[in-house]
Amino acid sequence: MIDPHVHLRDWGQRAKETVRHGLETAWRAGLDGVLEMPNTSPPLITGRAVRDRIALADRAHAELFGAGGRWAGSTGVFHGLYAGLTTRIDQIRTTVELHRSLFPRVVGLKLYAGSTTGDLGVLEESGQRTVLRTLAAEGFRGVLAVHCEKEALLRVDLWDPGVPRSHGRARPPEAEIESVRDMISSARETGFAGHLHICHISAPEAVDLVDEAKQSGMRLSCGATPHHLLLSEEQVSGGPEGLLLKMNPPLRSERHRAALLSRLQAGKIDWIESDHAPHTLADKTDHPRRCPSGIPVLPIYPRLIRRLQARGMERGRLHDLMHGSIVRIFGLRIEHTGRPGDPDLADEYAFDPFASLEDLSLEDL
Repeated sequence: MIDPHVHLRDWGQRAKETVRHGLETAWRAGLDGVLEMPNTSPPLITGRAVRDRIALADRAHAELFGAGGRWAGSTGVFHGLYAGLTTRIDQIRTTVELHRSLFPRVVGLKLYAGSTTGDLGVLEESGQRTVLRTLAAEGFRGVLAVHCEKEALLRVDLWDPGVPRSHGRARPPEAEIESVRDMISSARETGFAGHLHICHISAPEAVDLVDEAKQSGMRLSCGATPHHLLLSEEQVSGGPEGLLLKMNPPLRSERHRAALLSRLQAGKIDWIESDHAPHTLADKTDHPRRCPSGIPVLPIYPRLIRRLQARGMERGRLHDLMHGSIVRIFGLRIEHTGRPGDPDLADEYAFDPFASLEDLSLEDL
């Protein structure tokens, strides 16, 4: 199994998580590889930062799985990463060269077409087209992963930390849908020849846009997270506990959640990606208005698999969602270590957003 979308923190965010801890948790969850996003601190937008991050991951891997390590003899967990994009032409060219020279460790590039954690947002459509046009000119044919939320449709003034569910009104489904529409249109207009991937899709209508574009022959995919598939905004309580379920994009209504799961089962979503993004409890609750988005998800993989199997999902489809589609689209070769995920791993975490699922029936899901 591969998780193609994780945020492992470290460096200036060691209090949240280290790369070593992320790799260890991934291995215990049964994962064979993780692909890390670039909005680290500092971000992965230069050759030096990218190479330093790879070296950090290699040291962590050696400590865990090398001679004398806790699990010496295991093949461990493959670590790849995305290089981040800005609107600077020279920086875009640098990332293309990093992908060419360091693949498969640099598995692709990442564009934030909406504001989220970190400062890598390319918020204007003109800037997004600049990125796509430059990638086309450079002959980039790899994976471009995009966080899609249209800035002009975000309503940050509606965010009320006393009502955590208001985060969904501040970042409505329309912002995601229209951003996906923009990216598909811009990719066509600029002659972008790479593979466009829409990250952590949460609006069923956005899935339909992706599916229509794929049917027309466009190189395109989308991924969904365990939390958007299994949780809804109705489960977001008031007060501090509700703040723990704040993420971008937000949890959607039960109607949206059920429709998203239906599209997954219909084969319209290409893979599962966790968007694992841990914060400390103090980050989340001490200053509610500044409460960051993101939750820890790596420990949930065994539970998610059990849920999907209970719904009748066949082994072949699960394999495609968590391995086959990923290696095919990225062009990777990652072998299975043979270690099953620990179903009790999530119980070790102080915050397990999926704990309440144990009380739900299959009809509820």
